[in-house]
Parts: sequence; structure tokens; C-alpha cells
Amino acid sequence: MQTKIVLYKKVADDVLALLQQEHQVVQFDGVDDNNRAAFMAELEDAVGLIGASVKIDAAVLDHAPRLKAISTISVGIDQFDPADLSRRGIVLLNTPDVLTETTADTGFALILASARRVVEMADYVRQGRWTNSIGEDCFGTDVQGKTLGIVGMGRIGGAIARRAALGFGMQVLYSNRSPNPAAEKAYAARFCPLGTLLQSSDFVCITVPLTPQTRGMIGAAELALMRPSAILVNISRGSIVDESALISALENGRLRGAGLDVFEHEPVAADSPLLKMANVVALPHIGSATHETRHGMALCAAQNLLDALSGKATPNAANRA
Repeated sequence: MQTKIVLYKKVADDVLALLQQEHQVVQFDGVDDNNRAAFMAELEDAVGLIGASVKIDAAVLDHAPRLKAISTISVGIDQFDPADLSRRGIVLLNTPDVLTETTADTGFALILASARRVVEMADYVRQGRWTNSIGEDCFGTDVQGKTLGIVGMGRIGGAIARRAALGFGMQVLYSNRSPNPAAEKAYAARFCPLGTLLQSSDFVCITVPLTPQTRGMIGAAELALMRPSAILVNISRGSIVDESALISALENGRLRGAGLDVFEHEPVAADSPLLKMANVVALPHIGSATHETRHGMALCAAQNLLDALSGKATPNAANRA
């Protein structure tokens, strides 16, 4: 008899078929109040769990006594408590490499869109306001040759540094838990404290993961260090930035603008002040949202789970079980 895997996200047919080769798969397209009881019931005899965008906490895990591995279709693991999973002997797996380039593309798109006021100017045209040659009230700011500060020089931070240094001739500063000699050699990136980075950068791009240490790391005091002409871009997690402090800084002209793919609460409320500001480019968390990348992430997550359940070593374990 095949052991059971619970899948809690809709995936492509080939990904589902891969999982079904070795295991019985019970599939949920998502988990909400309408099917949560059924989802919990299926966990009672499941050995594997795979999906995304659902909080898997102790209350859920208490219903899964046989669970050996969880594979998240994401690089972020903020929906889990890795230490608790380790205590329970459950390995947590993620997909760190698959989405690097696509997410970096999104980050740089936000840099360009914010600097050149792309969304605002597109609306200007659609609204029929373009009746003469544009004046200074429609001007943006240059990207090439400026200074980019990257908060977190991991895979995605490095991919953004490559675009900035080699593609746009930007000076790259970065803050990180430790120096990244590879980025320094390849992109002339300069390691510096966060405060120095914020004071010196024309653009600040946040790429650190959400952890207890990074939650709220960009608050009112940090935003006050930034230049009034600077633009903040966040492609990591919304809770890394104090959203109220960001709103205040933008409303009071202490920042030129912001490019945000993530928010403290998602979906962001329709009445959020951020959505009323012309100098904010707001996206619905599309960092890895291309057909190719999302399919690759699902395939990676499926293989991660199969390897873990068969006892094979995987480089994508996010905890020690």
C-alpha cells in the first residue's frame, strides 16, 4: 500500500504525476475555512506535505503524527517554525535556486518603474492628460551610474547586484550577516553597515528573508537615514519594513518613492494609503510569478519531497530533522 502525501496547492499535471508514481496523493487546491477540517483529517496518516501559502503551525502539526517531510513551493519559510519541525523530526525543504533570476528581474523592474514613474506616466497617458510635450512635473530620475544599496547579499541580492553593476554601471553597497567576497570581486560591491548603506544609496533594495531578527528592521529610524531623493524597493517580505513608518515618510516627502511587491498583510487592503500615492509602485507579490519559474519551483519541491521520503540527501533542507 502506498504511503500518503497531502498536496495543498494546485500544480501542473506532470508534477502531480511525478508524486503519484510513488505515493498516494490527496490534493487540495488551497486551504480555507471551507475545507480546513477535511485538510486536517487527511493529515492524520500522511507522511509528506507539499504546497505553499498556508500557515503550518503546531496546531496543524498536532494532527499529523506520521509526518516525515514538508516541501514548500517557495524559498521563504516564514509559514513554518523550523525549530519545532526539528523537534518533531520533520524535515522542511524549500526551492532556493529556481526563482532567483525571476525575482531579481522583478526587483529591477521596480527600480526602473519607480525611478522613471512608469505606472504613473502610463496612467497619465490613459487619462488623456498628454496633450502637449511633457514638462518637469513628469520627469523621473536616472538609474544608470547611481548607488544601489542591497540589504541581504544572498542569491537574489547577488543577481540584482549583477544587473546593477554590469548592466547599469551602478555602484553597489550591501549589508549582510557576513561579507560576500564573490559579489565584491564580480561586481565591486562594498560591504558596509546598514546605517551607512541607507545614508549613501539612491536606491535601497531589500532581499533578506523574514526572521525574528529581520522583522521590522527598516523602521522610522532607518527610513530617516535615507536621502529624501532615495527610493525603497522591497521584494522580500512586507513585515521587514514598518509599513506605518514608510507611509509617514512618503507622505511627508522624506522619500522620493517606493516599489513594493510585498506588504505587511496580503492581499494589501484596498484602502491602504500606499495605494493612493502616485510615487508608490505596488505589485501583488509577483516576484516569482512566471509560468516557467512557478512550474520549475513545483517540480523542484516535488523532487525534494520524494528524495526526503526515500532517504536521499537533499541540498534544499531548511532545518535539521
